[in-house]
Amino acid sequence: MPIPSYRDLHHRGILQERIDKALLRLRNCDLCPRECGVDRTRSELGFCRTGRYAKVASNSPHFGEEAPLVGRFGSGTIFFSSCNLLCSFCQNYDISHLRQGVKVSPQQIASMMLALAEQGCHNINFVTPSHVVPQILEALPIAIEHGLNIPLVYNTGSYDKVDTLKLLDGIFDIYMPDFKFWDAKWAQRFCQAPDYSRVARKAIIEMHSQVEDLELDDRGIAKKGLLVRHLVMPNNITNTPEIMHFLAKRISENTYVNIMDQYRPCFKARDDELINRGISPNEYIQAVRDAIAAGIHRLDKKAGLF
Repeated sequence: MPIPSYRDLHHRGILQERIDKALLRLRNCDLCPRECGVDRTRSELGFCRTGRYAKVASNSPHFGEEAPLVGRFGSGTIFFSSCNLLCSFCQNYDISHLRQGVKVSPQQIASMMLALAEQGCHNINFVTPSHVVPQILEALPIAIEHGLNIPLVYNTGSYDKVDTLKLLDGIFDIYMPDFKFWDAKWAQRFCQAPDYSRVARKAIIEMHSQVEDLELDDRGIAKKGLLVRHLVMPNNITNTPEIMHFLAKRISENTYVNIMDQYRPCFKARDDELINRGISPNEYIQAVRDAIAAGIHRLDKKAGLF
């Protein structure tokens, strides 16, 4: 496994420059497209309801992620509380909406990274990181000085600003965005974010420009690159054909895509007649066919059965 570039950026002082820029933006927070403008350094709360310090709900080796991340010893997930999307159907609503978790210092985040690496995890997987980019960055030098040298994964709902992602160039090795919706009306209905598709497209273009297509080592473990998730939902409210066409034509036909079938009605989705059921086998099969028709050929192994 090659030495991650974040170590070089740290030793050259570039990482600290990025940290300083990110922390400064907390004072009039514009880190994500919500642009709440609150002073999070004084514990003012915006849409994500997160102040100066991040909250972590869990940290452990995870074996339910995509095969290139899991390998033999798992993906080292650090699951942050709250979110900048707050989807009405969130399967982890206790963590996102109810903010289950514990407030943590940079030293504690660094300790989590190091502990996961010591357990043999193949990467450090930051889940729902968009609203806590500065907090992640300021923890990284501590972990580097104590020997961290495995890839970092940015596991996001894709509601990310390009100028924030640019702070991560050369720091994150793997981007794993979930492209949720194509149409503004559904993004507004379920995430209060009518600009979601436009934002996600720009974000994924930036992610790919930084890390390019997913690269695997001789064990099939991800080293660097883009891995896109797409959750199939009832009644094709996601508009899967358009999303797959975008990924194939604007990003790359070599994009690694996981078309996910685990949607189930959670939280407020139980009371929404459009999404208050699981998906049918035919809906999933059609989504996979849409991806193949668009030119996507690197599908996660389950989708590859069709």
